Amino acid sequence: METSQVFRVFVNLIWLLFIFSKTEGRESEAQFVTCGSLVKLLNTRHNVRLHSHDVKYGSGSGQQSVTGVDSADDSNSYWRIRGKPSVICQRGVPIKCGQHVRITHMTTGRNLHSHHFSSPLSNNQEVSAFGENGEGDDLDVWSVQCGGGYWDREEAVRFKHVGTDAFLSVTGEQYGHPIRGQREVHGMHSANHHNYWKVMEGVFIQPSNDPLRHDEL
Repeated sequence: METSQVFRVFVNLIWLLFIFSKTEGRESEAQFVTCGSLVKLLNTRHNVRLHSHDVKYGSGSGQQSVTGVDSADDSNSYWRIRGKPSVICQRGVPIKCGQHVRITHMTTGRNLHSHHFSSPLSNNQEVSAFGENGEGDDLDVWSVQCGGGYWDREEAVRFKHVGTDAFLSVTGEQYGHPIRGQREVHGMHSANHHNYWKVMEGVFIQPSNDPLRHDEL
């Protein structure tokens, strides 16, 4: 792992430890995912968490790969929910249904991204992690598709890629070496049961910057 990545992980872990020390014993009363939250996302059809790591695709864009993993305790499955470029997303404010967001990988600082390259296993649309230190381009933006006014933590939602209209999906294809057993994550243009995601473990914050709940470190 590069020095910059080690430093980023260290800073995020210190932040998490600080949050947990301030909230031990408190119960959450909030029901929505908020801007700035750090979460893991579970594909409800295939029971895998959205994951990334500093391993590049060997085809297509050659960018950092995004996969699905079975493990619930892998630190490379944490993602931060942020506003789209040039738009302020105030920390702790609930995310609205239809709102445009960036989903930034905690460990590498790259954004969930898609484009018109084909995915390596299913020949759907490639999904990658792109950018540096949370800054990429307009193809890092996703629309949160949910049924109410706001993104409820208990609701399974879809993420629609704003630039290409593809839905973040898993259909079960598995990689071999060097990421054996991990599932392909890709974009599909049909809304179906392969593209529902639910928030699982995470840290949720309110406008005062005090977190409302934590599930795991």
